[in-house]
Amino acid sequence: MQTIRTEPTAARWPARYTILTLCFLAAFICYIDRVNISVAVLAMQERFGWSETVKGFVLSSFFIGYMLFQVPSGYLANRYGGKWVLGVAVAWWSLFTVITPFAALSLPLLIAARIGMGLGEAAMFPGAYNLFGRWIPLAERSRSVALLLSGVPIGNVVALLSSGWLVAHYGWPSAFYVFGAMGVIWVIVWIVCAYDNPLDNPRLSADERALLAPLQSTRAPAQAAPDVPWRKLLALPPVWALIVNHFCSNWGLYMLLAWLPSYFRKAQGFSIEYAGLYSAAPWLIMFLTINLSGWLADALIRRGVDLTLIRKGMQTFGLVGSSTCLLLASSAASPLISVLLMCGALGALGFTWSGFLPNHLDIAPRYAGVLMGITNTAGTIPGIFAVQITGWLVDVSGSYHMAFALTAAVNLLGLVVWLLFGTAKRVMD
Repeated sequence: MQTIRTEPTAARWPARYTILTLCFLAAFICYIDRVNISVAVLAMQERFGWSETVKGFVLSSFFIGYMLFQVPSGYLANRYGGKWVLGVAVAWWSLFTVITPFAALSLPLLIAARIGMGLGEAAMFPGAYNLFGRWIPLAERSRSVALLLSGVPIGNVVALLSSGWLVAHYGWPSAFYVFGAMGVIWVIVWIVCAYDNPLDNPRLSADERALLAPLQSTRAPAQAAPDVPWRKLLALPPVWALIVNHFCSNWGLYMLLAWLPSYFRKAQGFSIEYAGLYSAAPWLIMFLTINLSGWLADALIRRGVDLTLIRKGMQTFGLVGSSTCLLLASSAASPLISVLLMCGALGALGFTWSGFLPNHLDIAPRYAGVLMGITNTAGTIPGIFAVQITGWLVDVSGSYHMAFALTAAVNLLGLVVWLLFGTAKRVMD
């Protein structure tokens, strides 16, 4: 009897999962390289005699470069494709990670190195979103974006756990050398495995080719990418709802990213090593809630629940829950309660990442990378001002109460704008 050979499409690892996994790993490396200084800076502060205000400036300087290159990186990804933009970006920021200990010998050089590192990391999410517009079907977008973004908290967890140990046993420069090397390995794998256009991938199965072919209306970079309708994009109220919510949601994210170890160290009395250890717990909870909310959102989509209602519900739960926990944490009665409340603050914030962050792909999938660059520019401003203002408020008041109250107010402002103007309907073809 003749055996008929069929293509084993069901058993084959889908090519889009490779892109998704590598983008997740890039986000993971991005935040390891970004966060290690939040722990190392405690030893650097003692070594160089910085005040809290100077330390805040060192931590916030990264976001100057990060903000400046958001929109240009989104444009470049739209023009030339996410593969090369993201690959060059990882190589660039890994280099600046490695040279940070040398730059730290001079405060101006350290500030310049942090700004340079920010320029590279600016392309992380615009490059990934550009690829997702062609690689990720609508029914998988919430959980795919959730997985991509979960590289942020899991990168924080690994950085906080390992940075404290590295600093304690091998000195603060070791944290920059070890993590910078990881990016070099990633770049080599990325060059071999990544494709801008799914249809160019020879390992794409027939089933996956049929699934992804309709998404190629976003056009591959080799096919004369369309000009970006900047004026039309910026005239749309849902775009401004995204811009405002990226700013407001990131205020709490970046404030805690930079200051959580210092809060546990100064306000709760932990050692440097344990400040990093306990700071990891809230980010681990956030990793879980990001993915939980992504799966929940996609499950609700499959059940036919209105997508706008899903995005607004996730954003509401996240911002209200995070604000409540931060307000309670400002007067936490014990170190254990403070850790639990910070777990609640970041865990709730994780739900917003199935609210506003997939919305770029909902309302303008062809320009999702560009739109991410626009909104993440606004989302980077808190990295400069929230981090710096927090240091000033702590110096002035001697506690974190005012900083946490300000963050809660910013969260509630974002929620009002989102409920009034946010939508998941496509507004740009």
